[in-house]
Amino acid sequence: MAHDETPAATSSMEWHRAGLLAAGSILALGLAACTSASRSTSDSFRLLFNRDVEATPAQVAANRYPQIQLRAPDMSAVMVLGYVDDGQQVWYAGREAVFQLDRDGLVTGTSGNGRRISNRIVGDSPFHDLAKVTTPVKVQRQYDAIPAYAVSVPVTGTLTRHGTDKVDILGRQMQLVRFEEQLQGGGIGATNLYWADATTGFIWKSRQHLAPGYAVELTQLKPYRTAQD
Repeated sequence: MAHDETPAATSSMEWHRAGLLAAGSILALGLAACTSASRSTSDSFRLLFNRDVEATPAQVAANRYPQIQLRAPDMSAVMVLGYVDDGQQVWYAGREAVFQLDRDGLVTGTSGNGRRISNRIVGDSPFHDLAKVTTPVKVQRQYDAIPAYAVSVPVTGTLTRHGTDKVDILGRQMQLVRFEEQLQGGGIGATNLYWADATTGFIWKSRQHLAPGYAVELTQLKPYRTAQD
């Protein structure tokens, strides 16, 4: 399956550069506020800058906390859930990286080292009930990059439902519905991909763009919330 990315040459290039810097030098913020259990759990999986890193079923089973496989252009890691605050999930890869996800499994940002990249959906989100999406739906997004002085950069997504794909997660073959979200605006011309349970809409795997040219792939190994398969 081809995934096209054609970032436009716009004034947003400055926040593009800042976004890549932030993603490449993420440091955990607020780690001191975590419980000792969260710290010991996150320490059990150190961040590895190697794209071939992959968790085994035995490793996942040995850790009772929720876990997600992360793959990005500059890192690969198993993330462990640190805490949940008002619906926002904070995930750690060792002590070096922090990612924020919302209740629907969408990446809402990364933070650290005085920088932050974030994005949000403005208005109603079709991801709240993804299983019921059968026709194309517009998704209005806004992106921020600090300290690049890029705030509320508008990006429009078009979310469409496609066929089913067989997805392997820890040796388990899952038949999941593929959703594609075409992004346009703010220097982004790319496609987000989501593989979700046909009944619950739970996203088991996704490829999401946090900035022009920077995408992360997430696979749920031990979900925070259980999908009804």
